[in-house]
Amino acid sequence: MRLFVALDVPQETREKLASLVQQFSKICRGARWVRAEGAHVTLRFIGETEEARLPEIKEKLAEVNFAGAIDIAFRQFGFFPNERRPRVFWAGIEAGPALAELAKQIDTKLQPLGIAREEKEFRPHLTLARFQSMEGLPKLQDMIKGLATQDFGSATAREFHLYQSKLKPGGAEYTRLASFTFARGTE
Repeated sequence: MRLFVALDVPQETREKLASLVQQFSKICRGARWVRAEGAHVTLRFIGETEEARLPEIKEKLAEVNFAGAIDIAFRQFGFFPNERRPRVFWAGIEAGPALAELAKQIDTKLQPLGIAREEKEFRPHLTLARFQSMEGLPKLQDMIKGLATQDFGSATAREFHLYQSKLKPGGAEYTRLASFTFARGTE
């Protein structure tokens, strides 16, 4: 089974992004657009794992105890690796250093299970599209610049989730396997 750890995105934010993705996809046909209803903030991609290992993964994730809730704002757009030759189009996440620290703690808890530490710097984002060609990219960039706002909502995170991802022809299907409250002692 293919596993990852993530925060959920508020429904209001998903709806705003879904509306924009619908508009963007009409003008930028060189990208493969994701379904906004599946949007999540990935904290740790675990990858292919034997189902028998699920109990020990859940046990380690349950040990995560963070100082408090994390305020998150969803705003701005960007491109990886850059705007000129992008591979990924994303919506940004602002959360200060607390979100990166939570991701690091999750990584540390999973390491004794033989799950290698994440080597890349944690860069939270919501993937909206993956580019297959540059067809429509200039129009997309112009449309983004013309938006009245690039603010898609906010949330206060107190829990994270373990998900299973099943890759299907129409896009990935996510199933929540477990939830973990990390902000103990908060409302």
